[in-house]
Amino acid sequence: MLTLLTGKGHYKAGITGLFLLSEMLFSVFSCSGPGGNAGDIASQMPPKPEPKGYVCYRRASPVNPDGILSEPEWGAAQWTDYFADIEGQMKPDPPLKTRVKLLWDDDYLYVAAELEEPHIQASLRQRDTVIFYDNDFEVFIDPDGDTHAYFELEINAFGTPWDLLLLKPYRDGGPPVDYWDIAGLRTGIFTDGTINNPRDTDQGWTAEIMIPMAALREGNRGGTLPVAGDSWRINFSRVEWRMVVRNGRYEKEVNPQTGKPYPENNWVWSPQGRINMHMPEMWGYLQFSGAEAGTIHEQFVPDSDQDVKWALRMIYYAENEYFKKNGFYTPVLKNTGLSTEDLPEGLPVPVTEATTTTFESYFPNLHGKQGWTIYYDGRIVNLNESKSDR
Repeated sequence: MLTLLTGKGHYKAGITGLFLLSEMLFSVFSCSGPGGNAGDIASQMPPKPEPKGYVCYRRASPVNPDGILSEPEWGAAQWTDYFADIEGQMKPDPPLKTRVKLLWDDDYLYVAAELEEPHIQASLRQRDTVIFYDNDFEVFIDPDGDTHAYFELEINAFGTPWDLLLLKPYRDGGPPVDYWDIAGLRTGIFTDGTINNPRDTDQGWTAEIMIPMAALREGNRGGTLPVAGDSWRINFSRVEWRMVVRNGRYEKEVNPQTGKPYPENNWVWSPQGRINMHMPEMWGYLQFSGAEAGTIHEQFVPDSDQDVKWALRMIYYAENEYFKKNGFYTPVLKNTGLSTEDLPEGLPVPVTEATTTTFESYFPNLHGKQGWTIYYDGRIVNLNESKSDR
């Protein structure tokens, strides 16, 4: 007997095809022979991000990570918006609701996720197995915002974690450090229903996660802990597979045309614009407040340098496509297919210094100094500040 469980929504190549998608990221741009690009390359880039922001307040009393959000602090912390499709407004809203709330102190970042789920499924019980082969919840954190040395944590309904360090995004040749573990990680799961029981209808599951700040500071420039007013780049993802019931068990639904399971759904807090979570420049912002949860309401402060960063990211996309076609980088913006009209308004003319195998691009500030700078491998830093993403 075969019973269809999740036949609605939209399906596409997602995390399972991550390596392939990462290799293909630049190949979608327009092509031409050596010396330039044909067509409007700017229109073929990812859409300019509209990152969401979350104000994270301090906790006042202990939190017990049991998956039950009964502590007063959790009641005072606000929920994020419900998750959207990873591609954003071009796709319909997910059929199942997901949301997150956070707290922090000097020792931990606290994450609580609530996932609506009528059919709770999990199979993996060993740490650092590929958890997204199950339905899961995922956290991505880049403390200093330079898009390098960031963290990924995945967890399923059994509470099985997969934690890894990404030295660089896959597109930039950065391997995952799979053997890296978050020392002191604490997790708890509460299931409102039964796992792997197709005979009933569940309500969902809640994940409660305590991530030690001592581990996260490894990805922050200078190895520092956050202070009130700091902002870190962060995003959250949910992987949801099409499932059927066969012989009393959950199985992934197979596409009869390919003989393989349908691609998973990817639902996120701050949409990426592309089916690829490993684009940290698209993530949202976590703003640390010095106030305890429930005592005040603090406004989120958007990143005032977002336009500069996005302009440099456009140059990065275009330079890497140019390199793929020609075997070297170019210091001339128009050679890449971009012009100053493609960049956000009000910016000075960018400077690109290029060699055969590398480049860096920046906007000089009013005093002629080199400020925000992006490199050939995607790392972006502000050379005039002690931290790279404030």
